Amino acid sequence: MQNIAAVVVTYRSAETIDDCMQRLRAADGVAAIRVVDNSSDDGTLEIVQRHASADARVRFIANPDNPGFGVACNQGAADVGEGIAWLAFVNPDCLVERDTLARLRALAEPQGDALIGADLVDDHGVRDGAARRHDPDFAAMLGGALGAKSVPKLDVPVDDSRALQPVQAISGALMLMPRALFVRLGGFDEGYRLHAEDLDLCRRAREAGALVAVANHVRVLHVRGVSSRSRPLFVEWHKHRGLWRYFHKFEAPHRSAPLRLAVFAAIWLRFPVAYLRARLK
Repeated sequence: MQNIAAVVVTYRSAETIDDCMQRLRAADGVAAIRVVDNSSDDGTLEIVQRHASADARVRFIANPDNPGFGVACNQGAADVGEGIAWLAFVNPDCLVERDTLARLRALAEPQGDALIGADLVDDHGVRDGAARRHDPDFAAMLGGALGAKSVPKLDVPVDDSRALQPVQAISGALMLMPRALFVRLGGFDEGYRLHAEDLDLCRRAREAGALVAVANHVRVLHVRGVSSRSRPLFVEWHKHRGLWRYFHKFEAPHRSAPLRLAVFAAIWLRFPVAYLRARLK
């Protein structure tokens, strides 16, 4: 059944977007492909235009600036016509197989409301920890910043005995969900510019009673960080800003003023260290 719309947000994605588009056009179940470009200057849009000329399912929105990932995802989803029951948000550096989205849909359908991710791996087959995550533990992060204890990882151990493993959060690199659920949640929170909007969507989906889970046996190659390599300062700034927004939205109302101030300080004191590490990479 052709009832999946794939939404792809691009920014300086020329390195992978051609392969990504070819795979999405060949994927089972895909009725529409919407590409939203956030003012790329590397030839990304020209590549997408070629695909749009060759395939009527492909349409694109060319933003004159970069309003952020969440805004662009919402734009792409809003442009999908009636009759599309499923939305798949696919990063331009995620290279799906022909049956990837159909297999995810088959796992999600019996669950009712579900937000499903895939088993993301790199070029060497190493699993991406971001595919299975806990919610951020800001108290533990604060303890780590103060040197009281090591900061726990958000990664959740893989349980390969389960085809569909429930988790608190999946990666925004590849998400599939019923369109009706996306609409009911109000889409992505556009207050995030980059990073943490996927954590936010997963948390709101769970609070709405939806299942958030990873399809452990559906593997997808994820060539991480293609568009981020040239902008480490921008990326790290918005990553930390996103963490603070997430904390302020979900955790701060239940915390004391001194703790809120301490978390704010810990997040922004971590920023220069994270930036320097990103530059070294």
